[in-house]
Amino acid sequence: MVPEPLPSTEHVYPPEFFRRQDESDDGVFYRDPRLLVHIDGPAIEAVGHYLRQALPEDATILDLMSSWRSHFPQGFSKKALVGLGLNEVELAENPQLDERVVHDINREPELPFEDERFDAAIVTVSIQYITRPLETFHEVRRVVRPGAAFHVIYSNRMFPTKAVAVWQNLDDRQRAELIGSYFTNCGGWSPPKAVDASPDSSAYTDPIFVVYAHRLG
Repeated sequence: MVPEPLPSTEHVYPPEFFRRQDESDDGVFYRDPRLLVHIDGPAIEAVGHYLRQALPEDATILDLMSSWRSHFPQGFSKKALVGLGLNEVELAENPQLDERVVHDINREPELPFEDERFDAAIVTVSIQYITRPLETFHEVRRVVRPGAAFHVIYSNRMFPTKAVAVWQNLDDRQRAELIGSYFTNCGGWSPPKAVDASPDSSAYTDPIFVVYAHRLG
């Protein structure tokens, strides 16, 4: 898993980039708990392997857009894992969370946390559903400490009716560049880097990719 620098270029996003087939309230769509995983077993293991290597131990970590599983490796030493998501039942079923917050970041990008609370932040296979990415990335920057990393983990699965239009029209490499542009356009982040963290397997498994950057200043 060798990090690859991404182009640090600014982009202008037309409003239609973040439109969705289903523009109904996300709280309604996610009202019923979905106690299932969205990537296969080898991919889940790959996420855990990446997190073990990338995250600081004994840290307070924000799990953005969290659900009933966070895919952290077993035995990982943490001070606290704080999950923010849309469904109270799903969050309650997540045994790895130490704190649970129900919050809709598409409706309210402002995160309900004090400045510089977290040592790292992650979002796992959900970036395709964020409709106000620059506001969200700005807020993540606010709530992590200087030097802390934000790890955006993605695959190629999605709920197509809720994924933003631009995501659906890109390949995996172009998606990395899109996420990288979120960091660059937001400002205050180090140059973003991409990692192919996919499982090492001869059989087909869901791919796993990561784009990350560190908070500056």
